[in-house]
Amino acid sequence: MTDAFDDVVSADNVATRRDEVAASVRAHAGEMARQLAVIQGGDYGQRTFETADGEWTLKYEAGDVQYLRFEPGSGSEIYAVSSKQPPEPEALERALADYDAFVETFNEYVESFDGLFDDAATSFPPVASAAELAAERDRILERIREAATAMAQELHRYDGEYGTYRTTVSGTRWELKWDGDAVSYLRVGGSDGTYLLSQYGPAPAPEVRRLVDDVGAFVESFNEDVADLEADLSRVAFETTP
Repeated sequence: MTDAFDDVVSADNVATRRDEVAASVRAHAGEMARQLAVIQGGDYGQRTFETADGEWTLKYEAGDVQYLRFEPGSGSEIYAVSSKQPPEPEALERALADYDAFVETFNEYVESFDGLFDDAATSFPPVASAAELAAERDRILERIREAATAMAQELHRYDGEYGTYRTTVSGTRWELKWDGDAVSYLRVGGSDGTYLLSQYGPAPAPEVRRLVDDVGAFVESFNEDVADLEADLSRVAFETTP
């Protein structure tokens, strides 16, 4: 019996060469990915290109190649570029045999957009101004805020430092939230409703127009509630022990 064994052939040279080729493919495919991103837009996307021997899918993300996959007419798919691991040498060699055809197809795709905007219109009608509409909306909201602030002051006076006054107008819920003498918000229609008044900006003009005719009824409902409360308090009997 002998203790001698044949030397194991090193695969280092093959792996090194494979890595060099794979790096070149990644750099080249990365340039194609950037051009594809320019055409398709967005931070990520992909497109498949057909050749006589199969299909190539180029996926990009953040302006760089995410993967380049070759699906031959027969056999398993090959990731010529991948974020996970380099391809096997034989698989990479098979993919590269069709790589020039893929690049040619890609270039034809890009060149197909030449002259796309030659007849595109670059002159457009003037844009109508909404300045007067916004000014009128703001004027109406200011009047609503004046009324709501007066209500907040009265609510602060008899119902505490802060709270929410609720009532129903024309079958719709109205809510006025106050904090001190200030209005926090005036909301119509519940939690998913319209904020006629808020700290985040004015309500949309169409919503203001839809609701403004009910503001008077909202104030009247408040006045009636205050009057009823005063009437109830006036009927309270209070005596002290002599």
